Amino acid sequence: MTVLADWAVAGPYFEACTCEAICPCRRVGDVPGGRSTYGICDFALGWTVERGHADGIDLSGFEVVMAGSYDDGEPGSPWRVSLYIDERANAEQFGALEAIFLGHAGGMTLENFARFIGEVYAVNRARIEIDHTPDRRSIEAGGWVEVRERAPVETTLTVSCGIPGHDHPGTEVVAERLAVSDGALRFAVSGRCGFASDFAYSASV
Repeated sequence: MTVLADWAVAGPYFEACTCEAICPCRRVGDVPGGRSTYGICDFALGWTVERGHADGIDLSGFEVVMAGSYDDGEPGSPWRVSLYIDERANAEQFGALEAIFLGHAGGMTLENFARFIGEVYAVNRARIEIDHTPDRRSIEAGGWVEVRERAPVETTLTVSCGIPGHDHPGTEVVAERLAVSDGALRFAVSGRCGFASDFAYSASV
């Protein structure tokens, strides 16, 4: 396991899940989120690290994707996930990104979402392409993960998500396609929710 004392990563974020839009997990205005639409949430999350470092290791320019699932009916609703790390990363960069996004490095990723991870199926190198262009956002990770945006959701209320952090409000969207096919993670839906924002995680909470 890579041990990191000082790290920070920041950039744009995009996700989709099998809930209906606006995702009931979001905070909408002053109303906190709750349980998923159908009791089981399947998801894909994508981060583009525009600026990043970890103990002197440059992490800028890499992309990371996480696919997973959880069941509201299971005690603690633990996430079961696979992590995909940019194939361009060298061994040091790969280890640092793995530690940060799985929460092994502590800090804000652990606080915001990684503390919910109960099982990691796999950590894979992948060719990752994430497009953060409004109205055509997308995620591709190898042949395992595909997400495509259909359109934004019209609302006058502020929408935020706990994964990038509620201090980073963003745009709720409808996803034209969310598909994951990797081992135990297999799902494909259309017309469900997505969310675009930015993130800034660090070792300090």
